[in-house]
Amino acid sequence: PVRGMDLGVAHSKLLLRSVAAVRNSAELQSLGVADGETRKINMCQAINDALRLTLTTDDTAVVFGEDVAFGGVFRCSVGLADEFGGERVFNTPLTEQGIAGFGIGMAAMGHTSIAEIQFADYIFPAFDQLVNEAAKFRYRSGNEFNAGGLTVRTPSAAVGHGGHYHSQSPEAFFAHVPGLKVVVPRSAVQAKGLLMSAIRDPNPTIVFEPKILYRSAVEQVPVDDYMLPLSQAEILKPGADVTVVGYGSQIYVLENAIQMIERDMPGVSCELIDLRTIMPYDAETVAQSVNKTGRMVIAHEAPRIQGFASELAAEIQERCFLRLESPIERVCGLSLPHPLVFERFYMPCAVRVYEAIKRSLNY
Repeated sequence: PVRGMDLGVAHSKLLLRSVAAVRNSAELQSLGVADGETRKINMCQAINDALRLTLTTDDTAVVFGEDVAFGGVFRCSVGLADEFGGERVFNTPLTEQGIAGFGIGMAAMGHTSIAEIQFADYIFPAFDQLVNEAAKFRYRSGNEFNAGGLTVRTPSAAVGHGGHYHSQSPEAFFAHVPGLKVVVPRSAVQAKGLLMSAIRDPNPTIVFEPKILYRSAVEQVPVDDYMLPLSQAEILKPGADVTVVGYGSQIYVLENAIQMIERDMPGVSCELIDLRTIMPYDAETVAQSVNKTGRMVIAHEAPRIQGFASELAAEIQERCFLRLESPIERVCGLSLPHPLVFERFYMPCAVRVYEAIKRSLNY
């Protein structure tokens, strides 16, 4: 505890830990699954559930990647090969470019193609296939062909001991590419619903799964099939004085920073927004919030220079310039290779976010 506060996802008030919380979720109510059966599972199990539902309901679906047949290094696909057979859930050679190219081909032939890149740090050999082929296939063929059935899952972001080859957050590279969708879930309920939407969306989609969240906490996840909307941000906590924006595991850091600032500055209330999808992102929800609060702080683990926060800051200052009361604050990873022993100095922690919110309020 920090001065009486329990920090981190395990103590988050944002998670749907109880059946009652699921019943009271307006979003799940709108999808018709709030009153159904739930299971207490973690994010890894929720992803497995989404994959199982897809394989059950879609005969064209295939799941593949390095070590996927035995469950993958994080066990997200465990049991699926036994249940659905080796022709639908199978291992690939150690070639990320080949995995992406094969997935594009399967999608172009009408399959629901679900690829796993074992770590987001190793997605770069597949960059050409994803950027120059998957993203442009429909456009260059005049919609005669497309790779919209392709979904790429990949574990991303810091895990505490990954170093520079198992900790990166490369989402901004792909958010720059017209034709791709990019999704980053924050929890088990979100991961299942957003993955189901990504798989069924008629565009190639990359889902960056913050691997530190795989087993960090559990939620009561609806058993039924449901799809959470892509390109729609979620206001997790309403507020009046400053808008705080993030996605993925960073949401819990922002939650803690908000708790600390509201404790130390009585009367201040912060609005917390989870983008969920960063390409195409929901600028309208963020702009409406900033027009109300006059201030914005955005945080992500990726390096600050050319990070996604730069895009969002530019968009919001264009939309909200006359309503801004202070400069937009960015709290990001440092612009250097992700360190191992010095990771805690690199990360945009709650204290750094706290200081950014305080600067914004005191400007």
